Amino acid sequence: MAEFDIAKISGLSQEEAEAKLARDGYNELPSAVKRNAFAIAYDVIKEPMFLLLVACGSVYLLLGSPQEALALLGFVFVVMGITFYQERKTERALEALRNLSSPRALVIRDGEQKRIAGRDVVVGDIIVLAEGDRVPADANLLSSSNLHVDESMLTGESIPVNKIDDKRVYSGSLVVQGYAVAKVTATGTDTEMGKIGQALKIITPESTLIQKETKKLVGNLAVIGLLVALLVIVLYGLTRGDWLQATLAGITLAMATLPEEFPVVLTVFLALGAWRISKSEVLTRRVPAVETLGSASVLCVDKTGTLTHNKLCVSELFANTQLYDAENPTNGLPENFHQLIEFGILASQKEPFDPLEKAIKDLGTKTLTGTEHLHKSWSLVREYPLSKKLMAISHVWRSPVGDNYVIASKGAPEAIADLCHFTKEQNEKLAKDIEEMAERGLRVLGVAKAYFKLGKEIPEVEHEYEFEFVGLIGLKDQIRESVPLAIKECYAGGIRLIMITGDYPSTARNIAQNIGLTLTGNIITGSQLNQMSEVELRKKINSVNVFARVVPEQKLRIVEALKANGEVVAMTGDGVNDAPALKSADIGIAMGQRGTDVARETADLVLLDDDFSSIVKAVKIGRRIFENLKKAVSYIFAVHVPIVGMTLIPVLFRWPLILAPIHIAFLELIIDPTSSIVFESEPAEPDIMDRPPRHLSEPLFSSRTVGFSLLQGAMVLVILLAVYYTSTFYYAYSLAHSRALIFIVLVISNLSLILTNRSWTKTAFSRLETPNKALWWVLAATISLLFLVLFVPFLKSLFLFSSVGFADLLVGFIAGGLSIFWFELIKFKKTLKF
Repeated sequence: MAEFDIAKISGLSQEEAEAKLARDGYNELPSAVKRNAFAIAYDVIKEPMFLLLVACGSVYLLLGSPQEALALLGFVFVVMGITFYQERKTERALEALRNLSSPRALVIRDGEQKRIAGRDVVVGDIIVLAEGDRVPADANLLSSSNLHVDESMLTGESIPVNKIDDKRVYSGSLVVQGYAVAKVTATGTDTEMGKIGQALKIITPESTLIQKETKKLVGNLAVIGLLVALLVIVLYGLTRGDWLQATLAGITLAMATLPEEFPVVLTVFLALGAWRISKSEVLTRRVPAVETLGSASVLCVDKTGTLTHNKLCVSELFANTQLYDAENPTNGLPENFHQLIEFGILASQKEPFDPLEKAIKDLGTKTLTGTEHLHKSWSLVREYPLSKKLMAISHVWRSPVGDNYVIASKGAPEAIADLCHFTKEQNEKLAKDIEEMAERGLRVLGVAKAYFKLGKEIPEVEHEYEFEFVGLIGLKDQIRESVPLAIKECYAGGIRLIMITGDYPSTARNIAQNIGLTLTGNIITGSQLNQMSEVELRKKINSVNVFARVVPEQKLRIVEALKANGEVVAMTGDGVNDAPALKSADIGIAMGQRGTDVARETADLVLLDDDFSSIVKAVKIGRRIFENLKKAVSYIFAVHVPIVGMTLIPVLFRWPLILAPIHIAFLELIIDPTSSIVFESEPAEPDIMDRPPRHLSEPLFSSRTVGFSLLQGAMVLVILLAVYYTSTFYYAYSLAHSRALIFIVLVISNLSLILTNRSWTKTAFSRLETPNKALWWVLAATISLLFLVLFVPFLKSLFLFSSVGFADLLVGFIAGGLSIFWFELIKFKKTLKF
């Protein structure tokens, strides 16, 4: 395709783009149908708890108790409201993630290149495409170089299309080689993809290990609960002869045993967890990653752009045996180094986007403007892209004057030396020069030049040119200020850090020292890695945490070796060739700013700011999510024990029934929002990053967690039975009076269980210093509702209570608080570790 000067393109103005976006709508195809308010309400109506409440209301109507029936109907709407709120909050979180996960596009607007969400691309936009990019919209090519596009999503043809003759690219296709500049002609449903009507789903629901574990548990508990409820109905009916009351007793028990909170808790925790992680500049593309994050034991990270800013500047120049400090120039750039920058620029894009090429051009603009070494009028004739065989880029230029093509090449110094056909002695001298620059933490680039007679056929391979070595360019990349502290957190949390870089070992060693990465063994290079067997690599990788001169394809071997050793691996990557390693890793993390669309689509997480410290924050949030899940699960198990016990025991011993469906419904108002909202909002404990990662196979419902939870609930049940027995058989309280006292103890015990399960290492009193707004709302609302049902005559009658006095309240509050005293005492003595 003809030479095209991207510098002359200004593209749309921001105002024009916004106007077109408002007129045409977002550049997106119809995705999965979003759950609206009616859909959520319908799902709530199908919930077992809702159906049980309706069934209870029907029985009360048959018994001639319309007040109780209406009260239960009121609870139906309250429970629906709470569930609806939880579902809507979850949907909003997922919608926010869908918007964040929109593919990106590099556009030219107001004369500047900028990254925007793919959904914001409009007709008329100028888009810049590079290897690994997903084409955001249908467009006509303005310029391209060696462009090959995978259009299999559109045509079904797996072989990439060479865009030599075809001047169009289509939305959804993938650039597998080369680069291009194109003008958008259609967006959204007007694209070829849109006409086909294929629905694209950015975030797809996936069942996590915990969700599968929970589904199995809920199913088992539901079956057991229903069987026991049926048994209660039969026993009550046969022994007391009142089958309607027997049905109520059975429904009450079913409501008490139904573990409907578990699925809600998991849905809310995972969805809001992903949303919280996004607030730390990490996008969750796959929900299971939220669950896995807290188990990460090894973080494999790229140096460039993750540990560093990826904002390069030329620090040193080496040419003709002379070294020049480019950061502190004196009296301009010496003539000896003019050609080095001249050919470095010629081997780069005219309007570079790559930070490395930008740094070289910036130095040239500052030092060579007004000289004969900058060539804006030259035409690019041929480009030889970077390849696995030759890690160098070469450009063939034609000057308006002269009878030769001018060829400029830049790349790995070894590749440049190969092009220049260096002797053994020259290679040894070059290696020494490179080592000295690398020891100062510089990224080293080689530059070469060649000339070729006009009129001859341009060679297909670069080796046919007679290259001459020009020199070395040393570039510095500043370390991110947040990295050293983040690495300390990793070490404190038992997380091993492995740095992988394409730089020389000396450069890697310098960076490691500056960021606080402790070298645990020798640095392994890419060439050494190739010579190792899988068994040898698995053995050596236990004592190595820096890999240098590594190409992307070798990352997969590193990941597989670590996984084979039982590690839970998080791997970062940004290029097309990183995709296999990202997919193989337990947690694949793509770069959001400089990463290709292929890497983003393969990864589990996308690092929106490319900052290593954001990964550590995400790991911390992942640990917090799992810990809070365990707290919520502990609370749910514990709180159901006394409710089930006070429902079942009176039936078995032929005592008067204490709890009715209306009491269970009231308690649901506490259990639902507490287990899903309060515990999800619970801040991380201070020492959460001072513990080793949990094992990936550690179950949420471990025997230890469930055991202590059931013990908590059993202690509450013992106190309730003691209060019931004392009040009924010792003090001869009426049934209504005993029921009111038992209900006070049960509610206060419930709140006590909330407070004690906020932490299994700190006392409930000390944990009060940690803010949790949702907790205080639940506590205040519960106490207020309790006093309403105890002292408002209509509600008191509805709940089958008699009047209570100050002494009853005192006994209820003390007994409810005592139910967790034993657990608080254990925590106080610090004999229990969570």
